[in-house]
Amino acid sequence: MRAAPVLLPLLGLVACASAPQAPEVPASLRPPAGQVLHLEALASGVQIYDCAAKPDGSGLAWAFRAPEATLVDRAGKPLGKHYAGPTWEGLDGSKVVGEVKSRDPGPTPATAIPWLLLASKSNAGSGGFAETKSIQRVATAGGVAPVGACTTEGQSLRSPYTATYYFYR
Repeated sequence: MRAAPVLLPLLGLVACASAPQAPEVPASLRPPAGQVLHLEALASGVQIYDCAAKPDGSGLAWAFRAPEATLVDRAGKPLGKHYAGPTWEGLDGSKVVGEVKSRDPGPTPATAIPWLLLASKSNAGSGGFAETKSIQRVATAGGVAPVGACTTEGQSLRSPYTATYYFYR
């Protein structure tokens, strides 16, 4: 009977240890006041770039098309996927589509895509992503546009990347 009082505090510590903690980010990447972190997702996938005509007609250049990534929690449990929109979709069917509000080059701009703060443009479903108002992309590695000129319009390249996404409601 004495085991129960000892286990309760330990269970509380485990619950606190597994709760996501907001990352340290520049002020421009902080969500609006009053929003609370509710989900952390580790992404692994690719950023897709297409060889396309420059808007000014002066030739071809690599243009970002979309991400494709799987989302897992820190224990490796699948959470969903990330794809064009940009959209995050949970295994429960909930979705959030975001739009970029601010960006920061992050600590390694030559080798990693920028850190972002996105605002929810739309939500769907009733699961984990349904109430999301803001999303941070941080701790990025890879995903940068191909180096050098593209030569064949329509050619696509997939640049591997990882990132951590934080979701606020």
